[in-house]
Amino acid sequence: MTIFDAVMQGIIQGLTEFLPISSDGHLSIYQHFTGNYGDSALIFTLMLHLGTLVAVLVTYRETIFELIGEAFSMLYDLFHRRLFGRQPNRTRKMIYMLVVTTLPLFGFVLIKDFITSFAEDSDIIVEGLCFLFTAVMLFMAAKSVKGRKTAREMTVRDALIIGIFQGLAILPGVSRSGSTISSGLLLGYSKEYMVTYSFILSIPAILGACVLDIPEIMAAGMVYSWPVIIAGLVSSAIVGFLAIRLIRYLVINDKFIVFSYYTFILGIVVFIIGLAEKFMGITFVI
Repeated sequence: MTIFDAVMQGIIQGLTEFLPISSDGHLSIYQHFTGNYGDSALIFTLMLHLGTLVAVLVTYRETIFELIGEAFSMLYDLFHRRLFGRQPNRTRKMIYMLVVTTLPLFGFVLIKDFITSFAEDSDIIVEGLCFLFTAVMLFMAAKSVKGRKTAREMTVRDALIIGIFQGLAILPGVSRSGSTISSGLLLGYSKEYMVTYSFILSIPAILGACVLDIPEIMAAGMVYSWPVIIAGLVSSAIVGFLAIRLIRYLVINDKFIVFSYYTFILGIVVFIIGLAEKFMGITFVI
């Protein structure tokens, strides 16, 4: 892989990780048409996720510091046996719900290898279908009644539903941010809150994915040079930072539906190409 390829994949990762159009799906398509699919492609994808993690940490640093401070306060209350003795404030309630939303991911871990095999193979039919699923989900969310609920109103049931939709994003073509934001909007939560909640929620999701794949990375060894890895990380972090700002603007200003149109068209195109490759027995490579 060249530095140019690394930068291109970093741009795709940074842009599509936060825009509700599926980063894994777009990387899978790019790797498919450039012949870079396989185990090494999956490993490099994980490296790019670390770059987008940096973008989240920088953008939401104030909220993150507030959550960390409240977490220490919770430990203090736990040791003094008063953790559950009072009504949680907004920040503490958000921590509780973030934990609950993350729980369904443990169930999806059991089928992770089966799901990721679709992103590693040379077939893109599944990616096309998943893009279409994302399009439908985004369309329903964009047309839903605008809610006003925030952390104080979030229930365990709602948190679990959002977590299940987040888990579906291990499918290549199903957007993680699109799944969480859309499910939250359909449940009646405010646009501003769901954008923040979705991106904060991406922190344990990204870290968890990286930790789970450490054994695979160690087994494969360092297949890329450091300049290639750094180029991918930096480009994904910079573009990811800009993408967060863009999605916040578009969601808050009711422009969310544009992503539905995009993923629908992309899904149709990818699905048709995938079928053509299947029946013709060839793979289109740039």
